Amino acid sequence: MHATITSTGARPRVLRWRVVDIVVASVVAVASGVVFWVWGVLQNPISGPVGAVLPGFQGILNGPWLFAGVLVALIVRKPGAALYGELVAAIVSALIGTQWGFATLLSGVVQGLGAEIVFALFLYANWRLVPALLAGAGAGLAESILDLLYWYPGSKPEFAITYTITTTISGLVVAGLGSWLLVRALARTGALSRFAAGREVGGEAQRVSRA
Repeated sequence: MHATITSTGARPRVLRWRVVDIVVASVVAVASGVVFWVWGVLQNPISGPVGAVLPGFQGILNGPWLFAGVLVALIVRKPGAALYGELVAAIVSALIGTQWGFATLLSGVVQGLGAEIVFALFLYANWRLVPALLAGAGAGLAESILDLLYWYPGSKPEFAITYTITTTISGLVVAGLGSWLLVRALARTGALSRFAAGREVGGEAQRVSRA
């Protein structure tokens, strides 16, 4: 048995994961994990000086660690996709080698849940720009809370507020908008033809060409 949601004139929406969903989600998540590792190398020497000059503003650099869950969810469009994408990416990053160790996996879970909750609030039925932006912001908000508890306990209120705002904005822009634009770019190449995201963008292109 599996859940489907139907509407008049629309293709039934199956919420069960297909084999192709698992394969593509895994490939995207693994690639994202490599990006996580690369960004960790690049971000580390930048974050310290930024935080010293503008305490809390280093949160603006967190966005590249938040995109995997949003990206996988926008492609696969199934419950659990955001959590799966972010966690697998975090595991890959940790296996390659990061200075944060187990905390990398904890961040993956928290970031994934932050995005997952937003998509769940939309009943896994709306994958447009606004939910994508909110999911990116949700991942950023969740990560900022974890960081303040785990890495910055007892920080001053002004630091906590600034860090939360900058991390959330970074998540909205990089993970939310960035993932949405990337999915559309991939769809235009035909790489997502087996997914609703690819069919939607393809349909939009056909309508524009006929106009």
